[in-house]
Amino acid sequence: MKQLFDTVSYNCSKSVTKTYSTSFSMATKMLANSIRNDIYNIYGFVRLADEIVDSFHDYNKQELFDKLTEDLEKALTQKISLNPILNAFQYTYHKYNIDKALVDAFMKSMRLDLHKTNYLTTQEYKDYIYGSADVVGLMCLKVFVKGDEKKYEDLKDTAMALGSAFQKVNFLRDLKADFDELNRSYFPNADLHNLSEASKQDIINDIEADFAKGLSGIKQLPIEAKFGVFTAYRYYNQLLKKLQKTPALQIKNTRIRVSNPKKIELLMRSYVKYQLNLL
Repeated sequence: MKQLFDTVSYNCSKSVTKTYSTSFSMATKMLANSIRNDIYNIYGFVRLADEIVDSFHDYNKQELFDKLTEDLEKALTQKISLNPILNAFQYTYHKYNIDKALVDAFMKSMRLDLHKTNYLTTQEYKDYIYGSADVVGLMCLKVFVKGDEKKYEDLKDTAMALGSAFQKVNFLRDLKADFDELNRSYFPNADLHNLSEASKQDIINDIEADFAKGLSGIKQLPIEAKFGVFTAYRYYNQLLKKLQKTPALQIKNTRIRVSNPKKIELLMRSYVKYQLNLL
């Protein structure tokens, strides 16, 4: 029975989420059961593509990414894939009628990571973030509003802002790995050889503006999604605060983290705010 294979597929996506991101996994657990698996399915897919371009250095990344692209197209067309991650994703894709343009934009940005190392203009930077993060936020929003097109249109801009904020925090936190190991520089107008406090603050101001816009959208989410997304927001906002307090040159030489006890504390505080309707 295909249903059994589908269950295995969903479990694979859940396992990918829990293994690769404890923070995102924790936030996803706070979503209602009715939508949780679909968010695992989306995360599993985007992580699969991201791992090819970021981690598989001893293999032909171009060849692997081309194969993933081919298998993805077949999965979306045939509504099945022997790759359990793609099989799970295609289910959620069709269930919520996710726009194919969002998937294409994501794959376009991931493909850029195969060869592009510098984003010299603001427009290049924005285009990359749209494909690598904003569209993921929009895919998740489709799930959060359960296909309600009016609600989706109302919250599109805020979902994109939140996706941008999460991605920019990741860029700032991962400066060392991106710059030293992958030879990538995402931030335009910033000299990563000698990151100044002024440049760091400009980046943080930009992220804070995205967070403020994103939070306004979180407040309008359906109850099934609100607490889970707010939990993710609180985690990334805490990470940004730590980056704010870290000297610019130290950010370049280390990877800032939020400890597990702090994550638990944030979860509990978020729950109190949610329960008291203080979002």
